[in-house]
Amino acid sequence: MRMLLQRNFWVVVLWIIGVVVIGAKLYTVDGLPHRILLDTDVDTDDFFALLYLLKQNRSQFDVEGITTLGYCRYRQAIAIGQGGRLDIDSNYGIRKAFLPQKHIKHIYVMGGGVRSKNPTGCCPQNSSSSCMPQQCGDRCNMFTDYTSNPYAEFNIFGDPFAAYQVFHSGIPITLVPLDATNTIPINKDFFDTFEKNQNTYEAQYCFQSLKIARDTWFDDQFYKSYFVWDSFLSGIATSIMGNSNNHNGENEFAEMEYMNITVVTSNKPYGVYDGSNPFFDCCEVPKFKLKKGGVRVQTGLRDPFCIVKNGKGKCQDGYTAEVTGPEAVHVLVATKAKPNQNIASPLDTEFFTLNRPQHSGRFNFTTQFPHYKEVFHKPDFGSKQFGKLVVFDMDMSAGDFLALFYLLKVPVEVINLKAIIVSTTGWADAATIDIIYDLLHMMGRDDISVVLGDVFAMNQSDPIFSAVGDCKYIEAILHGSGGLIDSDTLYGLA
Repeated sequence: MRMLLQRNFWVVVLWIIGVVVIGAKLYTVDGLPHRILLDTDVDTDDFFALLYLLKQNRSQFDVEGITTLGYCRYRQAIAIGQGGRLDIDSNYGIRKAFLPQKHIKHIYVMGGGVRSKNPTGCCPQNSSSSCMPQQCGDRCNMFTDYTSNPYAEFNIFGDPFAAYQVFHSGIPITLVPLDATNTIPINKDFFDTFEKNQNTYEAQYCFQSLKIARDTWFDDQFYKSYFVWDSFLSGIATSIMGNSNNHNGENEFAEMEYMNITVVTSNKPYGVYDGSNPFFDCCEVPKFKLKKGGVRVQTGLRDPFCIVKNGKGKCQDGYTAEVTGPEAVHVLVATKAKPNQNIASPLDTEFFTLNRPQHSGRFNFTTQFPHYKEVFHKPDFGSKQFGKLVVFDMDMSAGDFLALFYLLKVPVEVINLKAIIVSTTGWADAATIDIIYDLLHMMGRDDISVVLGDVFAMNQSDPIFSAVGDCKYIEAILHGSGGLIDSDTLYGLA
């Protein structure tokens, strides 16, 4: 028990909208490793970050757990179907712990934009006057919502109130914002170099994920729009932590600067009590010693309050703004990527590698299972007369799976199941469509087509950017046990 207590005392939390380090000093005690809890939104670049952390010397860095979270009001800015959570949750088909408040010694955060200027959504040089710039030059990267909020970044906008609490917790914070990540894009040189250097299974896995992200990108500007986000954080964090005498954030990947910032949670004009701000509307005295004035928050992607005619939106929810006075938090901020010290490298910035042989992946299917092969099961019905054609629209609830099994076991002379539509407007997440493919394979019916239905209820998709929209009805379904977590995993059986 004594050894267990000692082990649980020191923890490092990597929040991939941040990284958190636990303890009183920036070095390990009695030779124990930095214990790391990784909070991630599971995007493609987060795999880079996780695998990079797993490849570190485990006597120095020990990944203890991984968490992920999200909230409807702000999460609705993220696309649900293709190009959004469908791709991320399923990793393009490639296939709770806790955030400790005690003994945390440092938090590393990837998120926000302090002085950043968005390099995407700009009109090319010599373009015609008909070209209208989009989020070009904005602080934010929220391409789905820049018309109402040009200041927020996706990770912080996911829950600005939680971000505010973390920043104002009194725990030292190092921030890797868009200011820094915008200076290290996945350009063609990076992509081509990565393609030629895949010496480990984890490098191969990450490259395949990145290639699918590029090949399915919504326009032809992938090399100018995709950056080294969360994975840049893991490189900076481990480099800082690896230097036990480092007090100014010196690291091999990014230039650093101290700034005074806060997370904006309210918008002017103040004084309108509409029940939207939990820091004010919960209590007689506002939380965190906030002044009574600030209460109005953005309530939706197209909140009329935020829209400015013939101009940029005015809402700033989730903005990591530079401020002075009692609201300011002294934060160490990465400002830009360092130039590459290897003059022979085709890459212009420093970055880590997944090709080191240490802690490499142990196997892949073809080497571990030499008799493994892909099989397409299509039954031979011979001269059977087919029954009624049926298309089955389902979500991922247990009852729907029972119904699907029943339909598959009914003789084809009675019911001929031709296709399945997976509807994510109910008890389902789009990415769990993979479970149905597995089930059909198990039943020997790979011939049945599976398609994705609407990802939004009628009139709930955004009129400007249809990949995102409101969660007005789906929010009635539980997220945890007894809800989506059970249906998405088929109660752990999938």
